[in-house]
Amino acid sequence: MKKSLLLLVVSVLLIGIAIWNNQDKSTSTVSNNGAPTKIGGQVGDLAPSISLNVLGSEMKPITVGGKQDKPIFVNFWASWCDPCKAEAPDLVKLHEKYKDKLLMVSINVTAHDTEEGAKEFVAAYGLTNPVLLDSRGQAFKAYNGIGFPTNVLLDKNGVIRQRYDGIRPPAELEQAIQQVIAE
Repeated sequence: MKKSLLLLVVSVLLIGIAIWNNQDKSTSTVSNNGAPTKIGGQVGDLAPSISLNVLGSEMKPITVGGKQDKPIFVNFWASWCDPCKAEAPDLVKLHEKYKDKLLMVSINVTAHDTEEGAKEFVAAYGLTNPVLLDSRGQAFKAYNGIGFPTNVLLDKNGVIRQRYDGIRPPAELEQAIQQVIAE
């Protein structure tokens, strides 16, 4: 028991240090009209524009970032990630509830996973939103990803409004989603 608790404390400490070290400490540049001009992975930045293939589909890649018709919720995950498994049912419910007002994409960071693992995860948890494959990990890197899950909420203008490194209560995610939809 003591060993498990010590391991948990050390893990949380290391994750905290990693988050602190990977934060972008520079300030965002803002244009004359108040819109951000800096592209990055932190709150207040313009989200990097990425185009990724859809898992198990021949449809054209989906682009995330830039101006869109509706806000976008981006979920970076891996099939072996226990916190990703824990939050999956809540994300399925959020997608079902807000799918007409919000684009939710689940990006499997296949560079740290397998496509087969992603397919099994999607089937096991019943994901119905678009599932994209980040086969080289470039999207995860562009969004300054450091662990799984990483969730990023973009407004219609492509500005990162919220970023969650690690699992969050569904009520917290829903509140942020409602706020961005209302704007």
